[in-house]
Amino acid sequence: MTLSAVATRYANALADVVTASDSPLRPEAAVAELRSFEAALHSSPELRNALISPAVPVNRKRTVVGRIADALGLSRISRNLLYVLIDHRRIASLSEVIHSFELIADARLGFAHAEVTSARELSELQRSAVSEQLERLTGKRLRMRYAVDQSLVGGVIARIGSTVYDGSVRGQLSSMGRRLGAAS
Repeated sequence: MTLSAVATRYANALADVVTASDSPLRPEAAVAELRSFEAALHSSPELRNALISPAVPVNRKRTVVGRIADALGLSRISRNLLYVLIDHRRIASLSEVIHSFELIADARLGFAHAEVTSARELSELQRSAVSEQLERLTGKRLRMRYAVDQSLVGGVIARIGSTVYDGSVRGQLSSMGRRLGAAS
């Protein structure tokens, strides 16, 4: 997913606020709050259309956002971000802003993202072992995301940034085939 400069600008502003030492809101809580608003927005096409439509006055949109924020128990910081997005007609970019914010906040806090794909669902013990090994290999704290791809046959593939660690059976067989082909 490519992130727009607009979404990154809003995400950076939010990260500045929530990563400050005196912030009452932790980055993880900000993400959870914004995701809950995003879910409410996606659950109602009418609401989404009303908040995106230039025909609906901004003060009316702010009122609706305020009521939803009250119902969800959103913090003042999350609520203010939503108001700014409404005021600048950027509420349609909320998903991008949240995604960009997660990446920016994690980078500021010293985390990298790892996407681990395996042939079958990994147990908690296996996930812990994979996470530990990757953190040792990269020297970074990682936020792990797991997926299943049955075409792998066995093993795992981990992607951290632009680096891919292929420990899958398919990858090992492919590597062996290239080595055998080069030897002849």
